[in-house]
Amino acid sequence: MSGKPVVFGITGASGAPYAVRLLRALNDSGTPVRLIVSGYGLRLLAEETEIEGLEGLKAATGDWSRVELYDSLDRGATPASGSAPSRGMVVCPCSMGTLASIAAGTSRNLVERAADVALKERRTLILVPRETPFSLIHLENMTRLTRAGATILPAAPGFYHRPRTIADLVDFVVARVLDHLEVEHTLGRRWRSGEGGDRPVAGD
Repeated sequence: MSGKPVVFGITGASGAPYAVRLLRALNDSGTPVRLIVSGYGLRLLAEETEIEGLEGLKAATGDWSRVELYDSLDRGATPASGSAPSRGMVVCPCSMGTLASIAAGTSRNLVERAADVALKERRTLILVPRETPFSLIHLENMTRLTRAGATILPAAPGFYHRPRTIADLVDFVVARVLDHLEVEHTLGRRWRSGEGGDRPVAGD
């Protein structure tokens, strides 16, 4: 796949394995990516996946020939402009601090500014929070963003596909993100009707 890039922000919420798997899936599909990793995002990659720094992330996620990397503090970079075309943006994982700032429109860094651009340009914006339980403040921020056009896609894997490994659980969430980005994939299993009732079957 080619065409317009996906803007991909990785922030400092727990859930680094989701980010790694998503970037690998986007690279495998040939989707261009504009990648922004916050400082805390790098820290969580090291703590949760033992991936050290951007070189480690590059080694773990396949072909980077279509990946453009941006400094998270550079609010003047390409993803900060509405005139730069994209097919949408995903923040995975999305910290509650980042989510709150996007909801408030503060644009303190490039991830937040790029998300603000996605909303104002009416592009796809997917936020993948990994937090539990949600406070009323969290829920109100998510409601505000949903009303503004964002998709809140919590890192909450299902079990109807009978996962056997952590990788199966990660793939479940990443597959949903890819679906909303309209990126073809074969991750996970889909629910379809058939003889004997509804049942999960292998992905396309």
